[in-house]
Amino acid sequence: MRTLLATLLLLTALPLAHAQDALPAWERLTPAQREELIAPLRERWNAAPPAQRQRMLQHARRWAQMTPEQRQRAQHGMQRWKRMSPEERQAARAAFERARALPPEQRKALMQRLRQMTPEQRQQWLRDNAAPKAAPAP
Repeated sequence: MRTLLATLLLLTALPLAHAQDALPAWERLTPAQREELIAPLRERWNAAPPAQRQRMLQHARRWAQMTPEQRQRAQHGMQRWKRMSPEERQAARAAFERARALPPEQRKALMQRLRQMTPEQRQQWLRDNAAPKAAPAP
């Protein structure tokens, strides 16, 4: 998923050839420019097992339906995820799984509370609600 979203981000945020010269719309790109943009995605697609290909396609469809604001939030979340340590990522996964297991009304209330928290409060909440440490193997 992250790979597909990163590729989509690259496609939506092409670097400028010159500071003042914007690149053309997709339809006006040369075949060579289009190929250059698509080649990395093609390689990942071909290397992916069927289940991962299905997820990639679902993510692309969801991305296409997002508003610009939703895309911006998604980009911000991906950047935040990249900066997380492995421990922070594990804590975030555990919190996500616990939230997903809640009944819809409780999950909605939790999300509203989290949105109202400062970043520091959210980090503290994640620490307070971290996944239990796995017991060491005997």
